[in-house]
Amino acid sequence: MEMEVELQQLREAVEKVELVDGHAHNIVALDSTFPFAKCLTEAEGEALSFAPHSLSYRRNLRDIAKLYGTESSLRAVEEYRRTAGLQSISSICFKAARISAVLIDDGLQLDKKHDLEWHKSLVPVVGRILRIERLAEEILDGEMPDGSVWTLDSFTKIFEERLTSVAREIYGLKTIAAYRSGLDIDTNVNSIDAEEGLQHTLRVGKPVRITNKNFIDYVLTHSLEIAVHFDLPLQIHTGYGDKDLDLRLANPLHLRTLLEDKRFSRCRIVLLHASYPFSREASYLASVYHQVYLDFGLAVPHLSVHGMTSSVKELLDLASIKKVMFSTDGYACPETYYLGARKAREVVFSILCDACADSDLSVPEAIEAVQDIFAKTATEFYKLNLAPKSLVSKHSSLPILTINNTSMSDTTLVRIIWVDASGQHRCRVVPAKRFNDVVVKNGVGLTHACMGMCSFVDGPAEDTNLTGVGEIRLIPDLLTKWQIPWEPREEMVLADMHIRPGEAWAFCPREALRRVSRVLKDEFNLVMNAGFENEFYLLKSVLREGNENWLPVDSTPYCSTSGYDAARSIFHEIFSALSSLNIPVEQLHAEAGKGQFEMALGHKPCNSAADNLIFTREVVRAIARKHGLLATFVPKYNLYDIGSGSHVHLSLWQNGENVFMASDGSSWHGMSNIGEEFMAGVLYHLPSILAITAPVPNSYDRIQPNTWSGAYQCWGKENREAPLRTACPPGVTDGLVSNFEIKSFDGCANPHLGLAAVIAAGIDGLRNHLLLPEPVDTNPSSLDGKLRRLPKSLAESLEALRKDSVIKDLLGEKLWTAITGIRKAEIEHYSKFKDAYKQLIHRY
Repeated sequence: MEMEVELQQLREAVEKVELVDGHAHNIVALDSTFPFAKCLTEAEGEALSFAPHSLSYRRNLRDIAKLYGTESSLRAVEEYRRTAGLQSISSICFKAARISAVLIDDGLQLDKKHDLEWHKSLVPVVGRILRIERLAEEILDGEMPDGSVWTLDSFTKIFEERLTSVAREIYGLKTIAAYRSGLDIDTNVNSIDAEEGLQHTLRVGKPVRITNKNFIDYVLTHSLEIAVHFDLPLQIHTGYGDKDLDLRLANPLHLRTLLEDKRFSRCRIVLLHASYPFSREASYLASVYHQVYLDFGLAVPHLSVHGMTSSVKELLDLASIKKVMFSTDGYACPETYYLGARKAREVVFSILCDACADSDLSVPEAIEAVQDIFAKTATEFYKLNLAPKSLVSKHSSLPILTINNTSMSDTTLVRIIWVDASGQHRCRVVPAKRFNDVVVKNGVGLTHACMGMCSFVDGPAEDTNLTGVGEIRLIPDLLTKWQIPWEPREEMVLADMHIRPGEAWAFCPREALRRVSRVLKDEFNLVMNAGFENEFYLLKSVLREGNENWLPVDSTPYCSTSGYDAARSIFHEIFSALSSLNIPVEQLHAEAGKGQFEMALGHKPCNSAADNLIFTREVVRAIARKHGLLATFVPKYNLYDIGSGSHVHLSLWQNGENVFMASDGSSWHGMSNIGEEFMAGVLYHLPSILAITAPVPNSYDRIQPNTWSGAYQCWGKENREAPLRTACPPGVTDGLVSNFEIKSFDGCANPHLGLAAVIAAGIDGLRNHLLLPEPVDTNPSSLDGKLRRLPKSLAESLEALRKDSVIKDLLGEKLWTAITGIRKAEIEHYSKFKDAYKQLIHRY
């Protein structure tokens, strides 16, 4: 008797729970060419004539007829639909289904389909899932803005712009790669193969339908990168569908390469349709991969009762209950939503009853599972929020769900940020409406002179070939658009520099880093990751004899607990702000200088790492200013105190694996041959790299012997006096090294240009198979006369850069000319005005 009472409680829980439908499609008008009968089967063409004799077809038709109170025939149901009208039958179906939130993939091409707004009359909350293949096809069906032919680069730029422009308004991405080329996704497809795939796609003609595997894999990989950046989940069609699909290629086990790729390990992935008939395989994947979840829409209600029950049971054989989610996969007709909801409740109740009878679950645990499967897991997976109590449905005591609208509708201003060749952060600010209506597409104008400016004057240096004549466009990179943590009414975004929209300017620092990164990827299939350490001083303003002086906030020593404690409130705000920008912080501490601190960031692919460094500097300065302080990253703000660097840790990655590190302990230096050749190139070119990473004369006041700044041209193992240091952080096998550090990088450097120069040098090392000399295991200054001193001044490093054809060729002659022109002007100015460096705290 007690068990019967408890099972009745379980039944009530199943019947009353309001559903979160994580995957569905648009409903169409009654006069659409889409036949109602197609809602009862996946069959098409001649096969459709056999569908009425399938178990699921007959059962589903009978359930719909019962709902409408008609006889159980297709003719009677269709007649009722015509008579009642779409709004009426939709209201009946959704009221019976008790769905509180639905996420719609609107990429399914249906005749006369209603938009998402129309569906809001049926369900409290409607959100969008973006189908990436459809977005790519829409782009290629159009023309290039300038009338030129499509190339992989031009497609990629527009695809990324379109996707990032809506990334904060959607709730996930979806791929139907299983329908087109299969699930054996190559996440390391090279650009040559992808370009050929694009051209093959275009040759077929319009309307574009993407079927080339290399191009599909390329689109999906880029979409995953954006999904990771915006923390969006990815829905993947798996298992059966219509006859367009090769079922052999829809087995989710083919996804192993994608799931093993460490770049995407934080991207939440849901396998749709119970992966039927590969439900066991899907359950296995969800059990061994933390990022894999399961969805049983379509399998329920399109299989027989036995088929539905067995497929969902197989999902639960290995997978966590908290990884299995409901959806209707409703499409075209409102009846599909009703059938999906009705049968899901029956199937889940039956399975949970059996689990209780088998002692796999207690009844209270089964009731908890009901909430997880039908609502809670999807709420967390898609990041939905509970609605206010005033919006709770009158049909249930349970709260309905609303989607967390992350679009900043109350944003008033947007800061468009760029960093010039002298390393200074600059911005233009535009109203949010103008940003969305005009700037996203056309950018804002900027004079050529802005990339020729120096640290001491806002005018172009004479030898840069940049003047006030000519204008470019600052085009916002929407991948980098964030709400400003310390000013929620504003957003900020980094900009690329274009001659005209779609055509990069030769002087653009972000494009320079992309360009050399592509060479590294195309020639060696390598990606460089970077993680920056930020050293800076916190200064307070003190008036002395009517003059403003900036003094350190404290005088505590290295790693002082009281030094950190004095600034803890600032650092709590900084950490919170960086977290909101998805910038990982690994550690922070008080440094050796008076009022000096260091904050280490996690490593990222170099382009993202450079972007993150810019945002980090913005955060630190802004929050310090909020507290009445000045934060400065100047290399040597006080000639008699410790200098500040922006040390960077670098590693090389191939197919998601760190290949800078040796594969075993047999390597003499703990690094791979690839790692050694790359690092040898950096060491060889280090004197000329300094003109970019240590860009002002004040930088060389910092790079001195016995200051842990790296003053000699050498490298060492965990030798902090060497400019290049191999590192074996905690967790790395003893004898191996995971990365190397460059100490000769400071807070006045443009991070994109600095990393571009480093990659250029590494490419030279790889091309020419350069080898490292023996490591220096003592203080290099004790070997003075035996080791070459790095440049002691900007003049010396500039001379080295002028002679370095490798960096000149890879950065581009125009950009190289601008950099050398600015450095020449810096040398001339600061040699005449010895105390002028004191003003740098207001620029860096």
